[in-house]
Amino acid sequence: MAIVDEDIERLRSTVSIVDIVQAYVALRKVGRNWSGLCPFHAEKSASFTVREEMGRYHCFGCGASGDVFKFVQEIEHTDFVGAVEQLATKVGMQLQYTTGGESKERLRRKKLIEAMEQAVEWYHQRLLTSPDAREAREYLRRRSLSGDIARTFRLGWAPDDWDVMSNNIGVAGDLLSDTGLAFTNKRGRLQDSFRGRVLFPIFADNGDPVAFGGRILPGSEDPAKYKNSPETAIYAKSRTLYGLNWAKADIVAHDQVIVCEGYTDVIGFHRAGVKRAVATCGTALTEQHVQILKRFASRVVLAFDADKAGQGAAERFYEWEQKYQVQVAVARFPDGQDPGDLSLSDPEALVAAVNSALPFLGFRLQRVMVGKSVQSPEAKARLAEQAMAVVNEHPDLNVRKLYAGQVASHTGLPVIDLVRVAEQPKRKPTLNVAPARTVGAAENGEFVAVSLLLQHWDGIAGWLTEELFATDVHRRAFAAVAASEGGLDAALELADPEAREILERAAVADLDADPEIEAFNLIAAAVRRRLGTRLRITDHDEIRADSEARKQLDSLSVRGLQHDAAVALLRWLELRTEEHGTL
Repeated sequence: MAIVDEDIERLRSTVSIVDIVQAYVALRKVGRNWSGLCPFHAEKSASFTVREEMGRYHCFGCGASGDVFKFVQEIEHTDFVGAVEQLATKVGMQLQYTTGGESKERLRRKKLIEAMEQAVEWYHQRLLTSPDAREAREYLRRRSLSGDIARTFRLGWAPDDWDVMSNNIGVAGDLLSDTGLAFTNKRGRLQDSFRGRVLFPIFADNGDPVAFGGRILPGSEDPAKYKNSPETAIYAKSRTLYGLNWAKADIVAHDQVIVCEGYTDVIGFHRAGVKRAVATCGTALTEQHVQILKRFASRVVLAFDADKAGQGAAERFYEWEQKYQVQVAVARFPDGQDPGDLSLSDPEALVAAVNSALPFLGFRLQRVMVGKSVQSPEAKARLAEQAMAVVNEHPDLNVRKLYAGQVASHTGLPVIDLVRVAEQPKRKPTLNVAPARTVGAAENGEFVAVSLLLQHWDGIAGWLTEELFATDVHRRAFAAVAASEGGLDAALELADPEAREILERAAVADLDADPEIEAFNLIAAAVRRRLGTRLRITDHDEIRADSEARKQLDSLSVRGLQHDAAVALLRWLELRTEEHGTL
């Protein structure tokens, strides 16, 4: 089986390789070429180039190259014929075959897709026009899922009848069975799989309908609230994401994808103007899902309670972050509200939740530490042990060290002790803290920075500014040392009595700490403090600036990116301080 050569060439001259590639890669015009991050290997700087007039692409990083057909083959993991057929479908071109037409497998798949398309339209029209769908329409109206929303997402209604769809859709019984739309009951008759349910059609990322998700109406006696299509030749849950067909352009544009738990959450994000949301289809996020999403974006925001899955999920996420070079963060929503509800009650809060998403480890650490007592040495030790158990789940030593600094700042324990725990990770670390005076939570990190400034000026001075110090006395102590360029005697003369006492202790403190790690911890803490005051920002430029700051916070824990991220964050803090003053 082969496609007529003339049709292949006609298709090649019809499609724009830039248009095709831009569905997967964010490209920008650079001279005569278009450039972006290569979708075939992990990279941080653009080395992937597309030349429109030549109809070719090439990556100077991994060497991937070819024409538009090769690109679709590689990105969609299909053969040459499949790539040609996909492109022909996009432009509405009818292909001719030299011998025997299409293969049986491909022809069968086409028929299954066509059957699903007929079902989607049949159920959709039933929702829009049928008298028996009145209750369903009222339910959707109450949830703000009617009108344009229902039409955009092609919502449907499955009548509460045994076989009305099977008998009226005009599709062969074997196709209905093979798509999961119907099954043969004990009497040997074809019976509809979905009855008395609002239906959410599920599409592949290329727009092909492949499955349904169904929800009962309130008051129904059916014990199964949700029902999904079974896996079929055209539908695999572990490789399908609801909404990706609508979201992929926005995902590419923002280099970010939001992963939800439910169909209505995805619709809620779209309703709030955030059109880069997708949902898993009745299953947990899988490695295959991450592989698919990596084609479109390097940043993944989880819009569900990721902590429920516990340590096992954490290990998977960290593995995927390293393997696929993605950054996983978690959006935090007001208690008791899911994205679907929040999109109606407070859409700005929904946007803010995504913009303020925490790195996955930061999210888990916050869950452990926030609200816990640090009044006694014993309480501090217990909390630090719990927190470091979470930190030590992460495979990257540099990341563990940076988060150890956060634990030290929160508990007031010596940062060097916690860094040692991070350097030799154990699932259940033990800390022995004597019931003696310890420095305060804020003093710990800031005191260490002042000490290092006195003892290792060259290693830390270039990173420190007044904006990094939250407590006034440490800020004054820093200012005195900075003005004296590290000279203790001159700093003591400049300092007030309280700051002088800090400097006297800092000068003799016995520290074994990395100056840059301490500086990065201080920068991260200052940025998070400032971001915490800006959740209600509405200015678009400011929202974009804050979003970039959060990206740089993530990069602050990535080896090789830390220096640039620290510089960018210091500049962001400087601008915010000029506008609003020091916190």
